[in-house]
Amino acid sequence: MNIQITGHHVEVTAAIRDYVQAKLERVMRHFDHVIDAQVILSVDKLVQKVEATLHLRGHDIFASSEDANMYAAIDSLADKLDRAVIRHKEKQQDRRGPTPQAEIG
Repeated sequence: MNIQITGHHVEVTAAIRDYVQAKLERVMRHFDHVIDAQVILSVDKLVQKVEATLHLRGHDIFASSEDANMYAAIDSLADKLDRAVIRHKEKQQDRRGPTPQAEIG
């Protein structure tokens, strides 16, 4: 998965970049068909804002989070993306139908 991290009015340090990548790897544990991710970090007065767009095959997932602390905003964003990806994965499985189980007998 390619991750593009940009900052608006904030310097993207190596520590923040590593933290974002570690949090997005958690999303990859649930769903490994993510093509790429775009993360935008921004600061508006005292509010730290993080936005992310995950590109999947045929679908995009967007989430944003605001907090007074950048790391807390990244944590909240990772939770939102995780829930959205799990929901997308469940919808995909529902469309395909139940998986056939081997009969024992």
